[in-house]
Amino acid sequence: MADHRPELVDDALRALGATHTELREAHKRWQARLHSRSFPGGEMRYLTTLGRPESQARRQVGDLACKAVLWPLPLWPTLRFEILVAPGGAVWNEWLVREPGNPGPDLAALPSVAELPPWGCTVEEVLRGFTSAVPLVADAPSRARVGVTDPRSGDAFTVHFTWGLCQFVAPRP
Repeated sequence: MADHRPELVDDALRALGATHTELREAHKRWQARLHSRSFPGGEMRYLTTLGRPESQARRQVGDLACKAVLWPLPLWPTLRFEILVAPGGAVWNEWLVREPGNPGPDLAALPSVAELPPWGCTVEEVLRGFTSAVPLVADAPSRARVGVTDPRSGDAFTVHFTWGLCQFVAPRP
């Protein structure tokens, strides 16, 4: 997220009482785990790292029946880190979602799609909040993009997400 919103990362580090050095070290440890032959894969990777999840639920995504596993986040109390687990234990998606039962922000109240708040809405909220919203091809594994036509102006935008959280909105040609 620091690629797009370094100022928000700085604010988050201050809120967590952490330094950039600690952030880099945590990232280094996570990358070492991801590439270790002995570290478990699939769902076990997250259970080992994050501990017991807050909740689990069956989720139907198209033709695929999967399991959604959610953990709370100290930095974002109304969000959850979610993994979607396919039958057999493979994780096929990981991102931030709104906590169950929380509708999130009222995106229809914004004056324009261009006003979507960085770190203020999720992929699912944008897809639900705008009838014109369509998923676009992601530009990296942890990123998502959604095309949206503003209902008021007719202008086309691409909303960019990292780990499912809005980073920025750009005009679409």
